[in-house]
Amino acid sequence: MNLVSFVLIAAGFFWGAYQASLDPELMNWPVFLPAVVAGFLGVYLRKREAAKHALSDHVLAANRSNIEDSLSRIVAGLEEMERGKAALPTYEARFEIDRRFRNDLDMFAEARQSLSHMYGLQSYAEIMSAFAAGERYINRVWSASADGYVDEVNEYIGRALEMFKEARIALDVAHTSAASTT
Repeated sequence: MNLVSFVLIAAGFFWGAYQASLDPELMNWPVFLPAVVAGFLGVYLRKREAAKHALSDHVLAANRSNIEDSLSRIVAGLEEMERGKAALPTYEARFEIDRRFRNDLDMFAEARQSLSHMYGLQSYAEIMSAFAAGERYINRVWSASADGYVDEVNEYIGRALEMFKEARIALDVAHTSAASTT
C-alpha cells in the first residue's frame, strides 16, 4: 500500500506540475483536477496506513515498554543527581544531563503518541503535562549550568525529579486503570 500511495502522490504532483507549466495563461482544469485528486488520494492512503501501523499491537507494546523504561531511567538518574548534587560541579551539570537523559527523553517523545491509544486522552494529558514540565526543568538546569547559577541548578534538579515522579505515577495509574477495564 505504501508503494501505491507514493506512486499516486508522485504522479499527481508531476502530472499537475506538467499541466500547470504548459500554458502560463490558461489551466486545463479537466486534466489538472484528476492529478490533484490522485495526489490527495495518495496522501490519504499513506496517512491511513501509518495510522494502522501506529495502532498495531507490536508497535503499542514496544512503545509502552520504551515509555516505561525511559521514564524509570530518567527518575533513577535524577534521584542519583539529587543525592550527589552537592558534589556535582555547576558547569558540568549540563554535560551530565546530556549524557544521562537525552536518549531517554528522545525515546519517550518518539513513543508518546501511543499513550493516547493505550490509555485515552485524559491520561495522555496528565502524563504529558508532568513529563513536559519535568523536561522544561531539566532544560532549565542545563541552561543554569551553562550560566554558572549554582542555586538554580540545585533547585531545578529537585523540581525536575518531582515532575518526572508525577509523570511516572500518572503512567502507573493509567496502566492500572486500563488493565482493570479489560
